[in-house]
Amino acid sequence: MSLINERQDFSTIADTFLLHGSMQSPAFLDGRLCASLALHDITPEAWLEEVCLSLGVEQPRDEASAERLLGWRRQTLEALSAAELNLEPLLPDELFSLAERAQGLQEWTLGFLEVVADAGDAPRGDWSPALREALEDLAGLTSIETDLEDSAENENDLFALTEHARMAAMLLYTEQHPGKPQVEQVDEPTQH
Repeated sequence: MSLINERQDFSTIADTFLLHGSMQSPAFLDGRLCASLALHDITPEAWLEEVCLSLGVEQPRDEASAERLLGWRRQTLEALSAAELNLEPLLPDELFSLAERAQGLQEWTLGFLEVVADAGDAPRGDWSPALREALEDLAGLTSIETDLEDSAENENDLFALTEHARMAAMLLYTEQHPGKPQVEQVDEPTQH
């Protein structure tokens, strides 16, 4: 089985980054990937180029690394376009401290919003008020407190913030790709 079809998680991609001499977290680039796929369907070639540029290398170190990076893109696109709305941002999991997970969410949000800002004002004209509000709320996550103590309350708060980021990404994708995924539409209340 090809590595491109394997499920990519945060640790796997972080290990791939380490192979390329980079200690950076994949969270920032995953935010960029989600927004890039939502706004303009970044091609596999363009994605590899962006990752390599970020890692400071000309190309992936080996075929396995290239397959993992392309698998990451494919997995994200499939999740964004799935009717199940099952996108999961590539963030540190429960093996990491709450502070590291909060830092990952902050980095993901910065990457996501950077691509949205780079898109300019042109696409914003067609965005729903719900999407605009979700993106404004997301901007607040760029300054969240990341030095969190492990507690059930902080865990729940971080889960809720992550869910908000996930839904904002899904909403951006669905509004930029009408009819994809095929999900039930809720009737808008009639204005009188």
